[in-house]
Amino acid sequence: MPGYKPHLAVAAASGGGVLTGLYWFGYYKPEPMLMAALMAVTLMAALFPDVDTHSKGRKIYYALMACVDIVLMINKQYQWAAALGFAAMLPAVGDHRGWTHTWWAMLSVPLVLLGIPLVFYQYPWKPLVPFYCAAILGYFTHLALDKKFV
Repeated sequence: MPGYKPHLAVAAASGGGVLTGLYWFGYYKPEPMLMAALMAVTLMAALFPDVDTHSKGRKIYYALMACVDIVLMINKQYQWAAALGFAAMLPAVGDHRGWTHTWWAMLSVPLVLLGIPLVFYQYPWKPLVPFYCAAILGYFTHLALDKKFV
């Protein structure tokens, strides 16, 4: 059961490797700010399953979520701030190593990144797919390190 540092390191290496490979082979060439946002989603998703405990990872996760939420509110992006707040509350619904440490949560929790913008704001789905994939990758690295696939 690794702490937050190994979870972040493996997620950073995996996310960086995937983005580099996709870019190198010409499959996906996002702008630098979009790449940074995708890496941030990957890292946050790697911390997500453990934010239901009192830990350093929890403090980092919620500090970053609060910063992003404040920036969204300052920019009058209240709908996105509300969606982020909803997503941040999800780990509180259950016990540690409960539903957040399952393969189905790895696939369904990131659906918030697709579902809320799509359903509530009629945002096109295609630009959201890379964020969904980044979240799954980060989440997967967490579960793999916790040996949930063995």
